[in-house]
Amino acid sequence: MLAGGRSTRFGGDKLAVIHRGIPLLHHAVLRLGEVCTEVIVILAPEQVEPALPIGVPARFVRDAREGEGPLAGLSRGLEVASTERAFVAGGDMPDLSTAVLLEMLRVAGEAPVDAVALQDGDRFRPLPSLVNVAPARDAAHALLHAGERSLRSLLDGLRIAVIDEPTWTALDPARGTLFDVDEPADLAPPGRRTLE
Repeated sequence: MLAGGRSTRFGGDKLAVIHRGIPLLHHAVLRLGEVCTEVIVILAPEQVEPALPIGVPARFVRDAREGEGPLAGLSRGLEVASTERAFVAGGDMPDLSTAVLLEMLRVAGEAPVDAVALQDGDRFRPLPSLVNVAPARDAAHALLHAGERSLRSLLDGLRIAVIDEPTWTALDPARGTLFDVDEPADLAPPGRRTLE
């Protein structure tokens, strides 16, 4: 889970903001904890370790350098992952759907692919995604050495299955799985916020 961003648009440490009674970060950790044996939270080098929810096997890993972008953070997480597959999500994604995550696991188990993502209009979203650790780690390493920093570039270079919108939105009609928090207004109750 990527949690080392600077929160510049938010104006402060958004992952610590209380949302629906618990810190924003806890929502994503709890959802991932329902489908993962361990949650790896990637932090910036000097970032204070936030509290984590009790009962979820989780640990912190730090980016090697400050400000290298999400691909570098993911690469660091993949270096220490001990499983064959890993979910990639942001710590600012409070409405991940367990049903959608399980569907991504199902597709990864049945298709000869290295990654699974969700369709959003005429493209796919890089978060959340599910990757096979070994090929994703190798591809991320090569991309970083070539100067690339985006998560989309990683998925573009892997064999990917994209779950179509009718399939995943049947499991998550509110489309919360794609929702992430960028600004304080994004934490408004559903119906008062807009999804990008």
